Amino acid sequence: MERPYPALPILTESERIAQASHAFERLATRRSCRAFADAPVPREIIEYAIRAAGTAPSGANHQPWHFAAISSLETKRTIRHTAEAEERRFYGDDMTAAKASDEWLSALDPLGTDASKPFLETAPWLIVCFAQRKGGIDEDGTTQNYYVNESVGIACGLLLATLHEAGLATLTHTPSPMGFLREICGRPDTEKPLMIIVAGHAAKGATVPDHAMRKKPLERIASWL
Repeated sequence: MERPYPALPILTESERIAQASHAFERLATRRSCRAFADAPVPREIIEYAIRAAGTAPSGANHQPWHFAAISSLETKRTIRHTAEAEERRFYGDDMTAAKASDEWLSALDPLGTDASKPFLETAPWLIVCFAQRKGGIDEDGTTQNYYVNESVGIACGLLLATLHEAGLATLTHTPSPMGFLREICGRPDTEKPLMIIVAGHAAKGATVPDHAMRKKPLERIASWL
C-alpha cells in the first residue's frame, strides 16, 4: 500500500532561503553546557523531543532506538557515581595511569573536562539513548536491525535540536564504558547505550570554553561537485 507524499509548505525560493537561514541561526546558538541549574523542566517538553527523535529516518524503518528519560534524583545520583568511577579510570589519578591516551587527553584539555560530572545529578533530565541491535519495528528481540548507529545518530540530532528549540541547554555525555547504563535503565542485552543527553536550564554564570566556539567554515565542511 502506498500513500501520497505529505504536503510541504508552498513557499517562494526567497522564503525557502529565509527559512533555512533562520533555522541555521537558531541552531548555531546551541552549545554544550556543563553547569546546569536544578530548576524543573516539564515532562511534556521531553516527551515532544523524544517524539521528534522518533521521526528520524532509519534502516528498513526499524527505528532501532530507545530513550530512557530519567528525572529520579536517586537514579541520576547512581548514574553520576558510576559514571565518575569510569571517568576516573579514563583520566587517571595519583594512583592509576589514565586509560585514555595522551593524545586524547590533550584534545580534551581545551574544554576543561575532568572526572567530575555534577551535571548528571543536578540537571532535571538525563536521556539515555540506546541503540537496538535487534528487534525490528515490532521489537520482537530477534529481527535484525540495519544501519543502527547511523539511524540512532540522526535521531539524537533531532532530539538535541528540539530541546534547543524549547530553550533548554543540552550536553552529550559518553562515559566509557557505558554498559552500566543498560542495567540501571533495565534495558535488554540487545541494546547498546550510545550517549547520555543532559537537558535542563543553564546554571547562572555558566560559561562556554573559547575552544568550543570554534566551528569549521562552510568551505571546509562542504564541497560542490
